[in-house]
Amino acid sequence: MAEIYRAAFPSSRPWSADEIVSLIQPPGFVVTAPGGFAIGRSAQGEAELITMAVEPASQGQGVGRSLLSEFERAVGVEKLFLEVAADNIPALALYRGSGWFETGRRKDYYTRLDGQPCDAVTMSKTLHPHSV
Repeated sequence: MAEIYRAAFPSSRPWSADEIVSLIQPPGFVVTAPGGFAIGRSAQGEAELITMAVEPASQGQGVGRSLLSEFERAVGVEKLFLEVAADNIPALALYRGSGWFETGRRKDYYTRLDGQPCDAVTMSKTLHPHSV
């Protein structure tokens, strides 16, 4: 997963295998698909999508959409949250197209490897109780 993350986000600090292992420990969890994964955390009736990564060769083939759908089915809660880099246009399109709404911004939240700041877009989605 660390290699997929590194390839998917070349302008960001890569996450180590140890960091990923610590994130998927309860209350964290992971959903996978060939070429990608999504890591989430669930607590107090809410869930956060911590990250979703798809290897470049699999991007644009529906892997991200599949992972996002599986994440939403797996969480078992009604209210979902995430944050995404404001310059990650494909991810923003995926989330918006899947019913997520922008709820705010965190100015200069991310720092790229070249030192440039990037805002984080915070988003949420409410699942219908029958779909949880």
